[in-house]
Amino acid sequence: MNFFNRSRTRTPVESVRALRENLARLGSALSAEQKKRITEENSRLIGTIKACLCAEGDVDSTPETVTAVANEIYNQDLLSQLVTNLPGLEFEARKDVGHIYNTLLRRQIGPRLPTVELIVNKPDIIFNTLKGYADADIALNTGMILKEMLRYEPLAKILLHSEQFYTFPKYIEDTTFGISCDAFANMKETLTKHKTMVATYLERNYDRFFNMYNTLIMSNNYVTKRQSLKLLGEILLDRANYSIMTKYIASEANLKLMMNFLRDRSRNIQFEAFHVFKVFVANPNKPPEIARILRRNKDRLLVFLKDFHNDKDDDQFNDEKQFLITQST
Repeated sequence: MNFFNRSRTRTPVESVRALRENLARLGSALSAEQKKRITEENSRLIGTIKACLCAEGDVDSTPETVTAVANEIYNQDLLSQLVTNLPGLEFEARKDVGHIYNTLLRRQIGPRLPTVELIVNKPDIIFNTLKGYADADIALNTGMILKEMLRYEPLAKILLHSEQFYTFPKYIEDTTFGISCDAFANMKETLTKHKTMVATYLERNYDRFFNMYNTLIMSNNYVTKRQSLKLLGEILLDRANYSIMTKYIASEANLKLMMNFLRDRSRNIQFEAFHVFKVFVANPNKPPEIARILRRNKDRLLVFLKDFHNDKDDDQFNDEKQFLITQST
C-alpha cells in the first residue's frame, strides 16, 4: 500500500515515469486486486499530468515544468503506451488522455510542433488510434484523438497514404451508429481538410480510392449511403479536385449510378445524387458516350426534373434544376 500512497507527493515529471512503469506492469501476471490498485493509481497519475499540461488546480504548471513533462512523455514513449493501454484505463482517465493528446499536439516551439514531429516518426500511434474504432468501449475516445491529429497535414498524409486508410469502411459499416458516424466524420476530415495534398493523392490513387468509396455509396445502410453521396458531391465540386471531377464525370458507369440514385425511394438520397448528377449535365465538354446516354434519356429526364422536389424552398437548388432542364432541352 505504501507504494501507492507515495504517488500523492510525486512531481508531474515523476508521475510520467511512474505511469510508464505501471502501464508496463499491467502486462504482467497480477491478481485482480493488484490490477485494480494499479488502474486507480494510473487514473491519479494521468490526472496529475493533465492538470500540469492544462494548468489546472494546484499542480505545478510553470513553463519549465510543462516543458519537462512534455519531454519526459516523449522520452518514455508514453503517447504510444497511452493509446495501446486505453482499454485498461478508467472512464475519466480515458477522457484525460484525450486532453493530454490535444494539449501536446497544439504545443508549439517557434515554428515547430514537436508532438506532431514525434508522431510522424512513430506512425503506429496514428494507426493504433484508428484501430480504436474496433473497441466500442474506447472508440469515441480514440476518435477524438484522431480528429485532433488530422488537423495537422503531416499526420493526415500518413493516414491517407497508408493501407489502414482503407479500413474506414469496416468501421463505418460494421459498428454501432455513434461509432459509425464518428468514423465517417474522421474519414471526411482526412479527405477534405488539406485540399492540395488530398487532390494529389486522389489523382495518383483514383481507381483504388473510388473502388473503396463505391462500397460506401452502395451501402445498404441509409445513413452511410446519404453521407457518402453528400461527401462525393463536396469532393467533386471542390476546385482543388478539378482533375478528379473531370475524370469522374467521364465515366458511363458513374453516370448510370447517379441516374439510378435519382430514382431512389428516399428523397434525401435523390437530393444528394442530384448534386453529383448535375455535374455530368453541366459539363460543356461531355465525352461522346456521356452525351449519348443523356440524349437517349432526354425525354424521361425532362419529365423527371420538372416534378423533382418541387416543394423544396431552396433558391440555389431551384436555379440549378432549371439550368439542367434548359441544358437537356
